[in-house]
Amino acid sequence: MNTSKYSDRELIWSLYGTQGLLFLLTIGLVFFLHDQPGELGEYFQLDFRELFLFGMFPALVVVAVDLLLTINLPSHLYDDGGINRQIFRSRSFWHIIFLCLLISFVEELLFRGVIQAHIGLVGASIIFALIHVRYLTKPVLFSSVVLMSFMIGLLFWWTDNLLVTMMAHFVIDFVLALYIRYIEKEEHA
Repeated sequence: MNTSKYSDRELIWSLYGTQGLLFLLTIGLVFFLHDQPGELGEYFQLDFRELFLFGMFPALVVVAVDLLLTINLPSHLYDDGGINRQIFRSRSFWHIIFLCLLISFVEELLFRGVIQAHIGLVGASIIFALIHVRYLTKPVLFSSVVLMSFMIGLLFWWTDNLLVTMMAHFVIDFVLALYIRYIEKEEHA
């Protein structure tokens, strides 16, 4: 996908629209699949030890591996068509935080809290990877998303805690977005 035909505004509204649709899908599935919609609340446990050990630490390992691959592999293997670069390169620090919080909340609520809770780790991880359709023709990026999805799915399987998976997803997206915004931007200047 060549992003040059899309303005920053169009891409950001597309991102918000996609997250809005995923959130509406989540709500619909919660009412369809759960006897009591409040059951989802059982997956929210504020346990700082779990958040650090199973949320932050594994996410930082994923980020380190991702950055090593980004730096050492030929750029065409890691090129997503410039979408992430266009989305994050000109966003403010606070907007990046907001976007990463939104994405991690909506996607983990849907893929772990609803889908994985009903069809299991493998099904949820495959569906998560497939919705990142722009990576399907990029083996390195697709493999990275598949592995990340299984890792986050395993974190949910081990902890039954959506805050852990949201933390992991947030840290991965946030650190990589900051890399695009502040470091990669300097390298291309």
